[in-house]
Amino acid sequence: MDVRRQVAGGSDFHCLLTDDAELERLNRQFLGKDYPTDVLSFPSGNASGGFLGELAISVDRAGAQALEHGHTLEQEVRILMLHGLLHLMGMDHETDRGRMRRVESQWRVRLALPEALIERASK
Repeated sequence: MDVRRQVAGGSDFHCLLTDDAELERLNRQFLGKDYPTDVLSFPSGNASGGFLGELAISVDRAGAQALEHGHTLEQEVRILMLHGLLHLMGMDHETDRGRMRRVESQWRVRLALPEALIERASK
């Protein structure tokens, strides 16, 4: 899946694949939340420069979620990367009245991914 070309329109971003301990540290340092999470997005604030920002994904959390939802670790990492990338592109499912959910769902279908993150969370 070439999300850089397909979803991000060729804009660059970095993605760190790491563990729960590092996501917990990043979550605490940048968001003041003292627990691990599956994906964090750090927008560059200057998308016009071609660099959208950085993602951090917990492979530990992705593995557990893949087992829980019955698909592969690779599929779960792709789901998390798509979700994080949409955040880097300025979307926010907490404030956009369903726009990010719709876009994420459309990309999920186009990229042949299992149920998207926001879809799972809304059940």
